[in-house]
Amino acid sequence: MESVLRAAAIYLLLLILFRIAGRRSLADITTFDLLLLMIIGEATQQALLGNDFSLINAALVIVTLIVIDVGLSLLKLRHPAVDRLIEGSPTLIVEYGRPLRARLAEARLREEDILLAARQTQGLERMEQIRFAILEKNGKISIIPEGGN
Repeated sequence: MESVLRAAAIYLLLLILFRIAGRRSLADITTFDLLLLMIIGEATQQALLGNDFSLINAALVIVTLIVIDVGLSLLKLRHPAVDRLIEGSPTLIVEYGRPLRARLAEARLREEDILLAARQTQGLERMEQIRFAILEKNGKISIIPEGGN
């Protein structure tokens, strides 16, 4: 039973920490982010298993984590407020060519990040060419160009 409680506590802690840390898609992680994830993975493994490295304990921890994850996904489907709490919601970060600086700061984004997404997805070169830029729940930036319907 201790393994189940450990797994649930670690899952909840990581969920909260990654939610606070902000949105970033896996394609956009830096070397520092990867290193941090590896260290967190090692620390998490030690916290989950404690001193019991048996196959049964490892299986119990894995099953517990999967059950929690599936349970949360079902809860998010049934309750949109839970989904917004856990996943967040899309955030408008550029409106009619004007970056919304407070929202950019909150998301820890720079104008260069928006322009990169605009070049890659729409072939746009200047902020004035962007009608809307939206930071999606998955960390990607969606661009709606000026003149686009």
